[in-house]
Amino acid sequence: MAVLLIDIGNSRIKWSRCEGGRLGKAHAGVLSTWRPADYRRRIFGRGGRPERVLVTSVAGTRVDRVLAAAARRAGVAAEFVKVPRRAGGVTVGYVEPWRLGVDRFVAAVGVHSLFPGVACCVVGVGTAMTLDLIGADGRHRGGVIIPAPALMVDTLLTQTHGIRRRARGGARGAAGLFARSTRAGIIQGSRYAAAALIDRAVQEARALVGRRPLVVLHGGESPLVRPLVQSPCVGVADLVLNGLAVLAQAPGP
Repeated sequence: MAVLLIDIGNSRIKWSRCEGGRLGKAHAGVLSTWRPADYRRRIFGRGGRPERVLVTSVAGTRVDRVLAAAARRAGVAAEFVKVPRRAGGVTVGYVEPWRLGVDRFVAAVGVHSLFPGVACCVVGVGTAMTLDLIGADGRHRGGVIIPAPALMVDTLLTQTHGIRRRARGGARGAAGLFARSTRAGIIQGSRYAAAALIDRAVQEARALVGRRPLVVLHGGESPLVRPLVQSPCVGVADLVLNGLAVLAQAPGP
């Protein structure tokens, strides 16, 4: 069965086809540049009509409506994933499961499938940075959310005067943590802060799961943070799509 998998984030959209449980080539676009016709042309205008369309979205109702309309015009209904208590081998640890971001849940499903029997810290670095602890048994032990590095930088540049003024002129002098210009200091500080949180999370996670978890990074900004993380870590470029592929094996919407 051909299933079209779509991951809609705060700023980017990614999609791929899954046939026979195998994930195909991933495609991506920047949401802010898309018009309604782009959804129809770029996502549904190639590869023939899929039998199912499975979507994870954190972009809001306007984008969701546009995507759903494009799917209908292609002759198929878009199925938007909702967070259950348990699915894909993962048991959600939130008191109210629906309050966990659907992208975080699907990423956890992807990690549990790719690294079975391994405790993992799943770190998504996009507009926000999310970190979730998944036990070797698939139990979600909770998580944390902070601004991702780009959002930290943007906040300092838009919510201050002195820093913003001194940060003009580029990011020269960005060697290690102790930068030699204001702009470089902001950028380096945000990345090191993100990495430090990850390493601290690994320390605390070890007490909860009885072993040091593997850090699994994904998201557009993760390559900027990964070199600074001292804990064992790997990067998975299309983790949410991998999780959607697992959920697509279940029957029905």
